[in-house]
Amino acid sequence: QVQLVESGGCLVQPGGSLRLSCAASASISGIYGMGWFRQGPGQQRELVATVTNRGTTHYADSVKGRFTISRDNAGNAVYLQMTSLKPEDTAVYYCATKQTPFREYAGWGQGTQVTVSS
Repeated sequence: QVQLVESGGCLVQPGGSLRLSCAASASISGIYGMGWFRQGPGQQRELVATVTNRGTTHYADSVKGRFTISRDNAGNAVYLQMTSLKPEDTAVYYCATKQTPFREYAGWGQGTQVTVSS
C-alpha cells in the first residue's frame, strides 16, 4: 500500500489561494484514481475532487470553478489548487488512492489543516 503525505495547509484569508500537495511513497502511475477529501469541524469526511490515471476529473459542487486537482505520475504526487477560498472550506484535507474502478478510496494520509479566516 502506497503511503501518502499531505502538506501545504495553513491559515489563509477569505478570497485567498492555496496549493496542497500529496506526496506518494511509490509510483502512482498504475493507480486508477487519486482523490482529495476533507473533514470540517463536527462534519463527516467528504469528497472534494478526484482524478483518474487518464486525467478525468470530478469535483464536488461546492468547489467547482474554484479548485483544480492535478496529478503528476512522474513525480508521484497529486495537487489541489484552491482559489477564492471561503470560511466553509476550513477543514483537514486528506488524499487517498483508488486502486481500481471497482474499489473504494483508501490509504488516507495524516491530513493537512486548512483554515480560512480573517
